[in-house]
Amino acid sequence: MSNRNGRPSRFARRITFNMPVDMEAVEEMLLLAILMVGCLHGDAAVRLDAGYAMDAPSRIVVVRDGTVIARAVAQVFVGLCAHEFGESAFSVSRRHGIAWRTPVTA
Repeated sequence: MSNRNGRPSRFARRITFNMPVDMEAVEEMLLLAILMVGCLHGDAAVRLDAGYAMDAPSRIVVVRDGTVIARAVAQVFVGLCAHEFGESAFSVSRRHGIAWRTPVTA
């Protein structure tokens, strides 16, 4: 997905988890989502396109969402979390123009 200047759009999904969701389990779900998408699209493609940032004390995960592969990681992650923790255990919002200070590469 590109903007009118031809540069990739900087969209992200911000997922905020409610108490008492275990944030270590959330990170495990995220890594599982990355692994699953890597099985479909290849590890190199996921490493290039997917990224995330996690702030466990604030109970927030931000997942990059600007390409097909990045969106797949976000979709699988949200699906796994809904299955594991329940749909009311978190909320998802879409953000534009998120500045990635130090994104973690998948």
